Amino acid sequence: SGQTCKDTKTAANSLNDYTCTCTSDTTIKKTGGPATCAKDECASSPCGTGQTCNDPNQSPSSTGDYTCTCSNGVVATGGSATCTNDECTSNPCGTGQTCKDASTAANSLNDYTCTCDNDNTISQKAAPAVCSNNECDANPCGTGQTCNDPNQSPSSTGDYTCTCSNGVVATGGSATCTKDECTSNPCGTGQTCKDANTAANSLNDYTCTCTSDTTIKKTGGPATCAKDECASSPCGTGQTCNDPNQSPSSTGDYTCTCSNGVVATGGAATCTNDECTSSPCGTGQTCKDANTAANSLHDFTCTCDSDTTITKTDGPATCSKNECDKNPCATGQTCNDPTPIPSKTGDYTCTCSNGVVATGGSATCTNDECTSNPCGTGQTCKDANTAANSLNDY
Repeated sequence: SGQTCKDTKTAANSLNDYTCTCTSDTTIKKTGGPATCAKDECASSPCGTGQTCNDPNQSPSSTGDYTCTCSNGVVATGGSATCTNDECTSNPCGTGQTCKDASTAANSLNDYTCTCDNDNTISQKAAPAVCSNNECDANPCGTGQTCNDPNQSPSSTGDYTCTCSNGVVATGGSATCTKDECTSNPCGTGQTCKDANTAANSLNDYTCTCTSDTTIKKTGGPATCAKDECASSPCGTGQTCNDPNQSPSSTGDYTCTCSNGVVATGGAATCTNDECTSSPCGTGQTCKDANTAANSLHDFTCTCDSDTTITKTDGPATCSKNECDKNPCATGQTCNDPTPIPSKTGDYTCTCSNGVVATGGSATCTNDECTSNPCGTGQTCKDANTAANSLNDY
């Protein structure tokens, strides 16, 4: 059916020379049998399982125009359709990340997500996430230093280390590999500084040497090139201190000078010396030092308390004169000087044991009235009491 047949030779012995021509396409014909007027490309099941095949033009001359349609609507022409497309299959996220395709439909593209394995809070859609941030990539360390970032998570910053060739390490920045401690002039004026090891982690190994005496030196601090003994304020208040030789080996040569010119060496000066302090006048006298400068001596005055007109310089005054000291009374008499001052004389008394008293001289303790022969010739006289104050009793 659908073809016309024409036998060009009808002789009985002329066989299989007939021609079949397709009525749908007269250019398609075949001799000796039916022509192939239609070719359904779907007949060979060219589409994948579950796909629908359709050949819109089944003319033998029309090939490759059949379609394969997926259940999700994806269509391909001339071949099986790719109904699904898991974009993660090609590993677009790379190592250390997990890929998930939100929709695996072939026509759903760029909807996959990359999530960091080391931090699942970090993710990126349709591209690899930034799971690591190696801070060393920016070459933050100085020349010749080794950089190491122990935690390359983007949320971890400033923990990279810079290591010098001499082992000095700094975190979060370039290391100071060398440090000459002498740069800050720790020794001060009058000393030279030398740093034995300028590695940044080698500290307090510098040496200070006195320029005035190179045998004097100190490690880790200024040497004592000078020792001003006046620094400890060895002099008394108001005194001026001077150290003429401040070499550490020269001691005890400082001077203390008082405002009045008194000078002492090697210790505080005695600027004042009140000679009255030692009570040179003794009891009953007042002492006054005319000049209390330490170098002014023997100028004190003693004044009698009993008579302020009596004074003496540089020694006790003679404030009392006891006339009895010379024993003016006779033996057995008692002497008393009621006013023993130099200006009062002749007022002492001599007292006999029988009570007879004389002033200003020895007393006459006995008086035998018969001595003057008051009875006359022919009479005998007898004095009943020879006491000097017993009269008219003979």
